[in-house]
Amino acid sequence: MIYLKRVYDKVDIRDGTRILIDKLWPRGVRRSTSNIDLWLKDVGPSDDLRKWFAHENDKWPEFRRKYEQELKKNPAFEKLVDIALSTDPITLLYAASDKDHNNGIVLFKMLNKRVEQIKKAK
Repeated sequence: MIYLKRVYDKVDIRDGTRILIDKLWPRGVRRSTSNIDLWLKDVGPSDDLRKWFAHENDKWPEFRRKYEQELKKNPAFEKLVDIALSTDPITLLYAASDKDHNNGIVLFKMLNKRVEQIKKAK
């Protein structure tokens, strides 16, 4: 099972392994008490793409397309796929305040799709 939530949301015992998927450490979250098990910053969007998007909703369709293209070539995405296949459950954590337009949404959908493809192929 793969979940997605904001890093600021309340920790739940059902979260399993909690993985931060942002390039930057979230503001106001102390590293020593963060309840983050793993930080896969390399799976986040490139700095150029992140800065270009700047959470402007009118750029969302283009951001989603470009980030999907980045993920297809990203070894960190493959590492995350391996983690998702071997660890259950996992929770992907993002810091963006917009719950409908963020890198977590794109990554969550691509990860679920990839994991299902691999499971069906077995």
